[in-house]
Amino acid sequence: MSRKPTAIDAFMARKAEIDAMLARLQALSDDHFHVSPNEVTWGHVGDLDHYAELLKRITDCAFREGEYAE
Repeated sequence: MSRKPTAIDAFMARKAEIDAMLARLQALSDDHFHVSPNEVTWGHVGDLDHYAELLKRITDCAFREGEYAE
């Protein structure tokens, strides 16, 4: 008989997903987002602007900053 999942089970599963995503992002950043310094274009800058904007929304929410400040 299988047991019913608990909140801690769900929490730890989500945390593992987040940890995996963060590790992948760190590896991508360490590799300069697969762009050689001699090949950087304004398009690459736009991509990083977009990533930074999305990450700022996450960090603002997590740390209660920006629009999430109390």
